[in-house]
Amino acid sequence: MAEISKATIADIGELNKLINSAYRGETAKKGWTNEAHLLGGIRVDEEELGNIINREKSFFLKYTENQKITACVLLEKHDDEMYLGMLTVSPELQGRGVGKELLKAVEIQARQSGCAKIYMTVISVRIELIAWYQRHGYKDTGIRKPFPVDQKFRISKNPLEFIVLEKEV
Repeated sequence: MAEISKATIADIGELNKLINSAYRGETAKKGWTNEAHLLGGIRVDEEELGNIINREKSFFLKYTENQKITACVLLEKHDDEMYLGMLTVSPELQGRGVGKELLKAVEIQARQSGCAKIYMTVISVRIELIAWYQRHGYKDTGIRKPFPVDQKFRISKNPLEFIVLEKEV
């Protein structure tokens, strides 16, 4: 039976492995949504995950099956809005509804936190992923943000930008 709960510092190693396996490299290519064709390097490391978890208004929800984390999502409260990031589903489980379950949990968390909106950034060329979020009620705000090119993990193969999607809850 699957369970969704908040991740702790003890989960960092498992989260790190999951997120990197779903976003980049050969393992990521097993899933329908990844950045392996766009970016090299890793997506995140344990230090960054620890910094995120230790911030006052940010946390990860983890989706656990048989005592193994198979999906997760980052949430950060910013005033009356909830930022959603790093929605990750193990490549082997993508397409089975796990992402939808996490999105529902995000909406519950946002409402419980007094947030009126959930927003996220998505790389603009990830058309299939953007369409998936739009099918779940997220709308393109028209806002574009530069993609970081000088950070230690994000080695871009092409010039990229983010679009901002949002959903009222």
